[in-house]
Amino acid sequence: MIDINESVMQFLLAFVVVGPLLGALAAVLPAPPGLKGKSPQQAVLRHGVIVTGVVLIAAIVLAVGFDHDHPSRMQATTDISWIPALHVRIHLGIDGISLPLVVLTALLTFLCALYSYFKTPAGPTPKAFVALLLLLESGTLATFAVLDLLLFFLAFETVLVPMYFLIARWGGEGRRAAAWRFILYTLLGSVVMLLGLLLIGIKAGTFDMVALATDNGRSLTASVQVIAVLAIGIGLAVKAPMWPLHSWLPDAHTAAPTVGSVLLAGVLLKMGTYGFVRILLPIAPHGFHTFAPYLAAFAVVGIIYGSLACLALVRRGAKGDLKRLIAYSSVGHMGFVLLGIATTTPTGVNGALFANIAHGLITGLLFFLVGGLKDRTGTTDLDTLAEETGAALYGKAPRLGGLLAFGAVASLGLPGLAGFWGEMLALFGAFRPAADLSRPAFLTFMAIGAFGTLLTAAYMLAVVRRVCMGAVPQETPKLADVHSFEFAAWTPLVALTVLAGLWPKALLGLTDPAVQQLLAGGTR
Repeated sequence: MIDINESVMQFLLAFVVVGPLLGALAAVLPAPPGLKGKSPQQAVLRHGVIVTGVVLIAAIVLAVGFDHDHPSRMQATTDISWIPALHVRIHLGIDGISLPLVVLTALLTFLCALYSYFKTPAGPTPKAFVALLLLLESGTLATFAVLDLLLFFLAFETVLVPMYFLIARWGGEGRRAAAWRFILYTLLGSVVMLLGLLLIGIKAGTFDMVALATDNGRSLTASVQVIAVLAIGIGLAVKAPMWPLHSWLPDAHTAAPTVGSVLLAGVLLKMGTYGFVRILLPIAPHGFHTFAPYLAAFAVVGIIYGSLACLALVRRGAKGDLKRLIAYSSVGHMGFVLLGIATTTPTGVNGALFANIAHGLITGLLFFLVGGLKDRTGTTDLDTLAEETGAALYGKAPRLGGLLAFGAVASLGLPGLAGFWGEMLALFGAFRPAADLSRPAFLTFMAIGAFGTLLTAAYMLAVVRRVCMGAVPQETPKLADVHSFEFAAWTPLVALTVLAGLWPKALLGLTDPAVQQLLAGGTR
């Protein structure tokens, strides 16, 4: 840790949240200030890389200056009255729970901007694309940094518009229907969530998340907590996505451009699970414990459902789409996150937070790789890919094939890689849930979840076998292997997946003290 003045930390966090928004406004000007390029299109794409790069640097400095000895304490805080009549404040801050998500968001957005600079998505003007990408980053970062319930809701909703247009205007086949389904599902869930947030704020007399967490539900009756958790949980579950509220996800991923899929899986899904941990667990603990067994049940159904859907897609002759398969795998992986949260134990919640970050790194990498395959072959259909590569991607593009195999084994939870720890800790949490939860029920959930890990291994290894393994047909030309810009965009995800797998303490050391305090009755 480097000792950085608190006022500097406050400025850095405010800049991380507001900087992308200012960059989005600058992107739609006649020419991004001070930038030159061979064409206006190149200039605006370079603008996106620079803005996201500066935001990433600020996030890294924020992480370096973070007091790692006290990760349960809110740091870099700003607290300004905004709407006094409603007791709404511009309250920002980060702790060991939110800091990793802030850094992950800044990293993935920068990598997406860098990738898009060299591989511009086909569609309307790049100005709109860059502006939407930056607006999406600002809304996502704000979601993880704000400490007021109404500001959380505004940030939560801000990301819907840019993601809708990224899918609808730069997506592939079926993009308009997928975009409409995405926004309708999430908007309907958000309306219900807003009612729950207003109920908590009105009954408790404040929307401040720190004050509410410290109160730990004492100012809310049991019936208010139950109603609030049900309403807020529905909105968060749609974004998570929890089975059976997940059906918007496969279409959105299949139709979205590569960077849209990366950000949707790597960042946006985390907003829902983060809300469960930041809002429901500490603010309405009685209500959450009432619904915890049902949340765990839906979670393990999602694990099995997602895995079976992937197995059906990977079967020969099933017309399986690789992007759709990875989307369904996300339903299963996020099921482990929800299961860990449902245990309401430090072990389970820490596992959920670790799995959140691991999923962002691994699934982000997989969607980048599938995008690269589509650029080379023009398809993501598994049968067509097998024909195009002769099921021999190792031989035709060895680096690309090796990276795809790496992403697959990381996704199935191979020990030593990031995907292993989160799912294992979530299962350990289910083995011994909180004292007021039924242990036999959670042992059943643990057994079902463990079976889901076997199904995950089955479909991921089947993908590798179908696409990568085989003799190289002499009559087919070799595919272009990993380009330098792809190497630059993908290497950080590979490195962090290995680092988190070999050194889990780097992340658990941040989250565990914050989780312990959160479950004990709030945060400071």
